[in-house]
Amino acid sequence: MLLEIDNLTLLYGRIQALHGISLTVAEGEIVALIGANGAGKTTTMRAISGLRPVAAGSIRFDGTDVTKMRADLRVIRGIGQSPEGRGVFPGMTVHENLEMGAYTRRDKAGIAEDLEMVYGLFPRLLERRKQPGGTLSGGEQQMLAVGRAMMTRPRLLLLDEPSMGLAPKLIQQIFEIITRINEQGTTILLVEQNAQQALSRAHRGYVLETGRIVKEGSGQELLTDPAVKEAYLGVA
Repeated sequence: MLLEIDNLTLLYGRIQALHGISLTVAEGEIVALIGANGAGKTTTMRAISGLRPVAAGSIRFDGTDVTKMRADLRVIRGIGQSPEGRGVFPGMTVHENLEMGAYTRRDKAGIAEDLEMVYGLFPRLLERRKQPGGTLSGGEQQMLAVGRAMMTRPRLLLLDEPSMGLAPKLIQQIFEIITRINEQGTTILLVEQNAQQALSRAHRGYVLETGRIVKEGSGQELLTDPAVKEAYLGVA
């Protein structure tokens, strides 16, 4: 397994946000993590990337325990993240934002190659490359956030709510690009409110409720599960 989370517990002060969750992501997979607001999805992503310390349990990446490893060292090992809310640098140009994604790297030829790859995935970013990130539309900023994460050359790409606030046409476009990224060899852990899109693209999925995993299965199994359909797909 590329990612193995075992019995992970995380606290916000006295509040327990994660209650001993366990999940795995195999190399080459898209794995979706779905759940309501406040279920612990973003908290899980922040624990994996090293942005939140854990109280108990372990996180293993490619066989190495990274539970207490610094966030920047996890990036170097191959964990890249596109955060909830996009988090672009508003005063920097699109090109500078993408270069910031490669801040841990020193391979100039590889960086240039990956810039070309990102501009190929997101032609709109190439058109806007000299424009400040803060002046982009919401959809363009989401493309920039994903592209910046790809500049880390991740083996595991963490995508946190990539469709949030986007129009339906852009949501479809973002998910088509996510599928292309996966087909090109990048493993993806996807947190997403749009359960229909997430599960239809995912090889496997987990359902998180109040910090506990309550269901898991293939994307298709969860799409057709009556409880999941009622709770997350709007089908009674």
